[in-house]
Amino acid sequence: MSAEPATGRKVCLVTGASAGIGHAIALELLRAGHTVYGLARRPERMGAIRAAGGHALAMDVGSEADLTRVTGAVLAAEGRIDVLVNNAGTVVHGSAEEVPPARAREVFEVNVFGPARLVQLVLPGMRERGSGTIVNVSSIGGELALPLGAWYYASKHALEAYSDTLRQEVGRFGVRVVVVQPGVIRTGFEDDTPRQLLEYSGRGPYAAAAETMAARAERAFGARPIGSDPAVVGRAVARIVAARRPRPRYPVGHLARLLLGLNRLLPDRLFDRMVTPQA
Repeated sequence: MSAEPATGRKVCLVTGASAGIGHAIALELLRAGHTVYGLARRPERMGAIRAAGGHALAMDVGSEADLTRVTGAVLAAEGRIDVLVNNAGTVVHGSAEEVPPARAREVFEVNVFGPARLVQLVLPGMRERGSGTIVNVSSIGGELALPLGAWYYASKHALEAYSDTLRQEVGRFGVRVVVVQPGVIRTGFEDDTPRQLLEYSGRGPYAAAAETMAARAERAFGARPIGSDPAVVGRAVARIVAARRPRPRYPVGHLARLLLGLNRLLPDRLFDRMVTPQA
């Protein structure tokens, strides 16, 4: 039997809440009347969350000690965690051949293993109460892939497969698992893309492709970045939390539905030609 909070106010954890999508999600959940804990490595950047009535806690999603400390502190203060939003993420750009394995492992630690460990920490309480919502913020890159981003796209594909299995396992306990797939969002997340491309792949056999894609990134994310405001993702998550039966996936923001649709519709080789820089 479900044990949703009688008042409709839910205790929510949002990772990566110091900027961008995570910050917007935390503020939208606060506007919806929920108790919100913003989690990030730099809590000093979450002043707006505090000003709106939320809490800001320091946490590195790659640290087991931090994950157990923070979830324990919230459970001690609130007695429950109703919503987990796994939003914290990192990215690396460069050829699959040239990106150092240590950097690739870091991407998986932040984008897959950290979120999965948080799920393990909050799920027992949700399961015992017969209610809860887990939102894993993926990307359109959880379904499609582009050149010179293998490790990022692989991590998001992994997060989505993990989420699908988790949804199949915990639905019987009243716990909902939802994947959000942002498209092009103005967050600053991609600001370091040109430097990474040229650092890892700008001098070897992939140099021409790296230079082309670095130039594209400069145009897309430079002085006048394209994309949707992060608030569109925040509002989507607030709707998911309020929904009685949310959908398994929510594409959100600039080009999300278009690019996912093309990826699903076009033959692989045709999609490859569309996205691969020509020499």
